[in-house]
Amino acid sequence: MRRTIDWTGDAVTIIDQTVLPAEYRVLELRTVGDLVGAIQRLAVRGAPALGAAGALGVVLATRAKGNVEAEARRVAQARPTAVNLSWGVSRALARLPEGPEAVLAEALAILDEDERINHEASRLAAEVVLAHCGQRPLRLLSHCNAGHLATVAWGSALGVVWHLQTRGLVESVLVDETRPLLQGARLTAWELAEAGVPYRIQPDGAAAAAMSRGLVDCVLVGADRIAANGDVANKIGTYGLAIAAKHHGIPFVVVAPSSTVDTAMPDGAGIVIEERDPGEVLSFGGIPVAPEGAEVFNPAFDVTPHELITAVVTEQGVLRP
Repeated sequence: MRRTIDWTGDAVTIIDQTVLPAEYRVLELRTVGDLVGAIQRLAVRGAPALGAAGALGVVLATRAKGNVEAEARRVAQARPTAVNLSWGVSRALARLPEGPEAVLAEALAILDEDERINHEASRLAAEVVLAHCGQRPLRLLSHCNAGHLATVAWGSALGVVWHLQTRGLVESVLVDETRPLLQGARLTAWELAEAGVPYRIQPDGAAAAAMSRGLVDCVLVGADRIAANGDVANKIGTYGLAIAAKHHGIPFVVVAPSSTVDTAMPDGAGIVIEERDPGEVLSFGGIPVAPEGAEVFNPAFDVTPHELITAVVTEQGVLRP
């Protein structure tokens, strides 16, 4: 499993997530501007991967020999909702007084830690899922992409699937296509196919119907920011899934590294929600699909209240608000 984001010695390398599954492309990013652009166009995405990107952005800034703090702020502000991005920047920047090599060492430590932490978080979450659903092959529902592409390696919510699959406890995965950029249909489905896990892609609007027909045993999602009270910001559509799961009595489990927890944020009401380019909604594959002049509401994330969540699991265990 190649790392989604890594350091080669003189450049940041990423798997370009904008061209999957049609093409598997690895990009080399040598400047802060290159990295910020990749973050903003979602060539690299997913909260844990963005944490690594934040730290490596500081490494690039030190090598440019300019205003490191200003460039670091530029990286941290590239996407406002995912707390891991600013967390990675802050952690690497704290080593700046020790010199560029200390900053690099911190960034490399984050890369190494991420795979281990997400492996453990998803292992613990798998046990939570089995405690609620029983020891049997399960039908799981996934939204957006929380696999190894969203992390340095392994994955968070999709990491649960890898653990359960090795034990023969996955019957199939329903994959929300995840409009408007299809991270589920393009990325999660690609990961499941590569791993040999049975799956079906469904329109986002079909999720509640699938639950009503008894096709879902558990919903698994990642997180971009978790407030102190347990409210969770995640890809747009997560809130609606949680409402449907609550109505149908289906466990709704959030899996993320502890770096996604923002204890300074009392509840989800204070989380800044990124709004993206209207063109993502107004066109499909470069072809306009809406009347000229149509207005757009295109939030990248929504906030799910903690009352709708069965468990929030990190490498430290099940969190309590």
